[in-house]
Amino acid sequence: MFYEMRTYTVKVGKVNEYLDHFEEVGFPIISKYAKLVGWWYTDIGELNQVIHIWEYESLDVRKEKRKQLYEDKDWTEKFVPKAFDMLEKQESKMLYAASFSPIK
Repeated sequence: MFYEMRTYTVKVGKVNEYLDHFEEVGFPIISKYAKLVGWWYTDIGELNQVIHIWEYESLDVRKEKRKQLYEDKDWTEKFVPKAFDMLEKQESKMLYAASFSPIK
């Protein structure tokens, strides 16, 4: 399995609004294309961040699923315009499990 960790820095004062929008609008849409491993937000350290990890069978599957997501009008018209307006920065990392990791 491949895991993608996405870290978004949200505009100050917008974290709760972003979380609500993702839960109500974004999550039902993206769940058709990716499996959520976990979702977190920060309260100590660097603030105003949400971190989420998604599971994919392969990088090729990820590429195809992301393509399908960006072709989904619900995603591009109902989620993205409002969500992206609340973001300052986005970062994406592919994570590879060590041989001793309980999640592989």
